[in-house]
Amino acid sequence: MTKLIIDGKEIDVPPEYTLLQACEAAGAEIPRFCYHERLSIAGNCRMCLVEVKGGPKPVASCAWGVRDCRPGPKGEPPEISTRSPMVKKAREGVMEFLLINHPLDCPICDQGGECDLQDQAMGYGVDTSRFAENKRAVEDKYLGALVKTSMTRCIQCTRCVRFAAEVAGAPEMGAIGRGEDMEITTYLETALTSELQGNLVDICPVGALTSKPYAFAARPWELGKTQSIDVMDGLGSAIRVDTRGREVMRILPRINEAINEEWISDKTRHIVDGLRTQRLDRPFVRENGKLRAATWPEAFAAIAAKLRGANGKRIGAIAGDLAAVEEMFALKQLLASLGSANLAVQGGAAFDAKAGRASYIFNPTIAGIEQADALLIVGSNPRKEATLLNARIRKRWRSGKLKVGVIGEQADLTYTTEYLGAGIETLNEIASGKHSFADVLKKAQNPIVLIGAAATSRPDGAAILSQAAKLAADIGAIKDGWNGFGVVQATASVVGALDLGFAPGEGGLSAAQMIAPGGLDVLFSLGADEVDVASGAFVIYIGTHGDRGAHRADVILPGAAYTEKSGIYVNTEGRAQMANRASFPPGEAREDWAILRALSDVLGKKLPFDSLSALRQAMFKAVPHLMRLDQIAPTDASAVRTLAARGGNVDKTPFKAAIDSYYLTNPIARASAVMAECSRLASGQMLTAAE
Repeated sequence: MTKLIIDGKEIDVPPEYTLLQACEAAGAEIPRFCYHERLSIAGNCRMCLVEVKGGPKPVASCAWGVRDCRPGPKGEPPEISTRSPMVKKAREGVMEFLLINHPLDCPICDQGGECDLQDQAMGYGVDTSRFAENKRAVEDKYLGALVKTSMTRCIQCTRCVRFAAEVAGAPEMGAIGRGEDMEITTYLETALTSELQGNLVDICPVGALTSKPYAFAARPWELGKTQSIDVMDGLGSAIRVDTRGREVMRILPRINEAINEEWISDKTRHIVDGLRTQRLDRPFVRENGKLRAATWPEAFAAIAAKLRGANGKRIGAIAGDLAAVEEMFALKQLLASLGSANLAVQGGAAFDAKAGRASYIFNPTIAGIEQADALLIVGSNPRKEATLLNARIRKRWRSGKLKVGVIGEQADLTYTTEYLGAGIETLNEIASGKHSFADVLKKAQNPIVLIGAAATSRPDGAAILSQAAKLAADIGAIKDGWNGFGVVQATASVVGALDLGFAPGEGGLSAAQMIAPGGLDVLFSLGADEVDVASGAFVIYIGTHGDRGAHRADVILPGAAYTEKSGIYVNTEGRAQMANRASFPPGEAREDWAILRALSDVLGKKLPFDSLSALRQAMFKAVPHLMRLDQIAPTDASAVRTLAARGGNVDKTPFKAAIDSYYLTNPIARASAVMAECSRLASGQMLTAAE
């Protein structure tokens, strides 16, 4: 530790700290524009100037290390002042320079009320200007469907350039020109391709980069703010849902170091318009081949008529990607009362909950990637399946301590990988030690074997999972203090469903068997839009959007989206998290668990709870770890060895990508015009501003 005297207060800080970090540790407030905790240091805005005793001029505290400070003539600790007249005058000078060319856009700027420049001009600027010359103007740039530019406002802090190159791994932004002619742009003004580009808006300290879909929609002080959880993938990123009245206006990230740090993916952020369009707001019943609007009693009566006298073994349920654990628990109870064990969750066919929890979660944890030194990716594209997990892998790779091997389709993952092969034969070669990457894994202290949806979504997914578990055990990835076997679940519902036992029971049918011709008489579809049910079955669809599931349904019961209900989701690392209600469902739509409770009454199989809290009490009694929010319940690593012992026959067909279009993976995304535009741009139609 190094001693410093900051504003008369003595403090011990690590020698690798910058002066800015040291001053903040001492409780001083340091203004900044270019400095960001998660980006490299640029030192080009000069707003963070402080005075070092004995120095001839103020220094930029973000770029000056603690170890660079000289002690006094008698060996006394270096003295730093953050509030001296020299510092005050220097900061006022810097602010004056920044505002020379900055336009007076505040009344129409989308950053108004959330602008660092506004705040710091108020705190550190002066109330008059000495400049009467015309302000410089810069042409706006085209960056794609998500980021709107007003480049006249740009102060060249280069945060966006550094974020794109370092965090997103898509170095598409840069500076051209020199001096007053310097401009930030993309190469030939093409659209950005990163799935994290929306974060550029958050880190821009002025209004140069703003959200294009949200432009001129609302001011921050008009909005109600609700802390919640994202369900667009299996990570459970921390988000804040901003609403005005009943309408969700925007979604922003919250800081959660264990999962998403302070970033969110573009799908998470810009799904908002999909929550408003193509919504189911009343029940529908199919008559003479056509759906007609109905009342709740009519819809329930149609279901009751179909279930009357039905054989329980011919009734089943499939849960979709966005189902919370409460409604899956209620549906499981309802089917048990009807005598059915036919339960499945989309994407869960390869997993067996009885093997143990460690067999289907990401055991190393998302933050644990930063301890890994070797990573084998099997049948996964983490950039599409779990964007922020991919960003965390890239963060570790940039430290130079992670080697990555890939088995599956070749893709740009934003970091250097060693492509090993396309299918299961390569995995066998590594397992037998014939491949050079086997030595990399065996020599690693903390190796990870990562299995993704391209492997687990196949009919032989269970056998592939077993082989991957065996490899993890053989290379020493499972030991005291480290479990390197990790399954990346691409959807929000799978881990919660497996925890509840929402899977085929004794003699129960799998999802593939349920949707096959002649499989079932009655199927409950809890937002299951990614399955094609054969004709013949009577389908009861509980969901939010007029998507594939609703088109196939015989009865539609309108449910609540994730922003319209309070629900628990379990992420891919097994962490239970609460999504809170930010708005209310449209029209006659109701929360899914309440629909099932009301239906059970009509069917004469009344479920034993009348409120959400009573349902949760029953659920916590059955699955206690779900009540421990924001914690990962300890798992038994022996489950991975149990899985490894199972074996099975595998198909030698190469792995095929599980996600065709990253932006259109669920019904909310498919209802979004913004996501449709992003998908069009990502499909290769990379338009430039000129076009």
